[in-house]
Amino acid sequence: MAFIWDWWQLETIWNHLTIILMAFITMFTRSFFFIPDREIRWPSWASRGLQFAPIAAVSAVIVPEIIMTNGVLISTLKDARIYGALAGLAYFVIRRGKGQVVMGTMLFGMAVFLPLRLGLGW
Repeated sequence: MAFIWDWWQLETIWNHLTIILMAFITMFTRSFFFIPDREIRWPSWASRGLQFAPIAAVSAVIVPEIIMTNGVLISTLKDARIYGALAGLAYFVIRRGKGQVVMGTMLFGMAVFLPLRLGLGW
């Protein structure tokens, strides 16, 4: 029984050490851009590519949520998420460049999504 207790304590120490080291590495890599005394010059292609990073990150989260259920592609068109996303996309395309596009896109998409989900049970 003592062997099991010693093993558990050793594993707990390794778990704590791993968490502390991961926190340090995360803190260091995220603060890397604050360390230099002068501004870091990026190549123009890198700056242009970084402009698309937020869009890519949001798409990576939202698109699978729209087209998949429990890790499987949806197989029916009776899914309120599809129509809500299409309504939001239509609003965005129509109102692009006219201000308040993001809030309107969310409201318009939800105005289509909620009645279909709550009213029809899709």
